[in-house]
Amino acid sequence: MCNIVYRSLKGHILVANGQQLLRSGTKVYCETFKSKNTNCTLRLISQGVAKNFISSMTAVEDIVLNQVFQGQEDRFHGITVDSSKEPCDVSVFPKKLEASLKHWTEKSFRGIWFKVTLEYADWVPFLAKNEFQFHHAKSGYVMMYRWLPTTEECNIPPYAHTMIGVGAVVVNDAHEILVVKEKYFLIPHWKLPGGYVEPGEDIGDAAVREVLEETNVKSEFEFLISLRHTHSGMFRCSDIYFVVGLKPVSEEINKCNREIAACEWMKIEEFLQHPYVTEASRFFLGKYLDYQKCKTSVVCAKSIHPLLNKPQCLYSIDFNPDSTFKGRSNL
Repeated sequence: MCNIVYRSLKGHILVANGQQLLRSGTKVYCETFKSKNTNCTLRLISQGVAKNFISSMTAVEDIVLNQVFQGQEDRFHGITVDSSKEPCDVSVFPKKLEASLKHWTEKSFRGIWFKVTLEYADWVPFLAKNEFQFHHAKSGYVMMYRWLPTTEECNIPPYAHTMIGVGAVVVNDAHEILVVKEKYFLIPHWKLPGGYVEPGEDIGDAAVREVLEETNVKSEFEFLISLRHTHSGMFRCSDIYFVVGLKPVSEEINKCNREIAACEWMKIEEFLQHPYVTEASRFFLGKYLDYQKCKTSVVCAKSIHPLLNKPQCLYSIDFNPDSTFKGRSNL
């Protein structure tokens, strides 16, 4: 029995085995097909078996669709395939990838992404052989991509290339600044408490958290003081270091022994003249004092992003610190 070629209700050309259809009692029409070894003649016998026929067509359509990865289309006319959502044994992965790339090329898709979890790490060599590049990796998965258009320059942006750190100027009513000495250092020096901002964390919140973790001093965000931007830092990333002013709401110190060698409240005058304080730290404290003197600072207004509908922080110069208005929620 030869294969039957027919058109589905959606207009797709599908292939089914004629003998299997006849076994199920389905009556179909097929023009005569001739091959080297067989002749096949099936004629229209009855039209009262549409339900069985449609069921058979649906099953065959599913087979065809399963030959390619479906993925998730994005607004840039790209496709992202997630191995945790579309698992595939490595023995059939190369053929399915080949069929998928052909399909995506015909449909003029642009950026093709594969999010490969550790469970399917054996996909990676086959993706690499098919011109996929590493984009980034995180705990549990690697993201690879390929740009399909040959007449259009690849405009996939690089992964996050800048790390964000934060330092805190915390001054109490006794005109003392909270300072720490790190346990691991290149040169010994007193510095501002702080560290790296965690994913999804606001700058002010990160500063409050770092101060609490390193010194056990509780504090509140007041304003942004300054920022430092450098390049070729850790992991060869650029680095932005935000310095903020915090108001202490407690003063008892209980340092983190894992990271901090020493911590104390130091007189501002001593800090500004101390030989183990960097010029940058003196600069940041000087700017803090300037803000306090002229009553001008860079404050933060929290609102919702109008397009992303996500929380955002807007920083701006406040020339009237006594005003209760700190920003509009609809910005």
